[in-house]
Amino acid sequence: MKILVTGSNGQLGSELKSRVKEFKSWKFVFTDVEELDITSAEAIETYIKKKGPFNYLVNCAAYTAVDKAEDEFEKASLLNAYAPGYLAKACKNHDIKLIHISTDYVFEGKNHTPYTENDETSPNSVYGKTKLNGELQVLMNNSESIVLRTSWLYSRFGHNFVKVMQKIGSERNKISVVFDQIGTPTHAYDLADIILTIISQTEEKKSNWKSGIYHFSNEGVCSWYDFAIEIMKLWNIDCDVEPITSDMYPQKAPRPFYSVMNKAKIKQNYSIKISHWKDALLKYKNLTE
Repeated sequence: MKILVTGSNGQLGSELKSRVKEFKSWKFVFTDVEELDITSAEAIETYIKKKGPFNYLVNCAAYTAVDKAEDEFEKASLLNAYAPGYLAKACKNHDIKLIHISTDYVFEGKNHTPYTENDETSPNSVYGKTKLNGELQVLMNNSESIVLRTSWLYSRFGHNFVKVMQKIGSERNKISVVFDQIGTPTHAYDLADIILTIISQTEEKKSNWKSGIYHFSNEGVCSWYDFAIEIMKLWNIDCDVEPITSDMYPQKAPRPFYSVMNKAKIKQNYSIKISHWKDALLKYKNLTE
């Protein structure tokens, strides 16, 4: 059984790499832009024919520079929209099951209750628009795909909010963090875990593969301010965290003010329990020490 992972140098791809020893009978092939240019349909076809056959493809690749995307629509579109469509088409041609990673930014963020997979999408940033287009391209080219939306991703690999807070919290006596953007952090280790669970359950019984859109983050709800407070507390960092509103910290791309996602569908279809975000953060701490 063979799994192709694209965008494997990022946070999620790196977490998947760290888990391969647990699945000795599975063969993983990890690629990033150096090995495979997913913005070229021809390159994807050539690679699959040369290195395949593959049973699964996990697309972790994305243009994630949210503010920069406002000035780089074409670049963001190529990686977030067109490339997933090319991958989906190739997966259909070669009978490969595709898991594509998307984002909470596909929502406008004006809800007051957790978003379900059936709620209307209305992104208000270039990043969100290109990621939504990617979802549409995936499902249009291969309706048997799985799209996993996630939010506020962090891990021991790469650049993320947890590492930034640890660094600046250790360097300053006081920092300001927005308290009017509400969502849920996601430990990339747990996101990798659900991907591996979906594949495991499908290998046990093919009918366990249930295509469509799913939401996955850790459990619970918080603001970025709450998240920062918990980071300071867990790492015993003596830094005062001041709550501010988003207009006091202007950013080029608008963020969803509320992007909590309802995870009932994935819990039901794959019989999983999801850790609370505070427990997931503690797990992250233990993994990094």
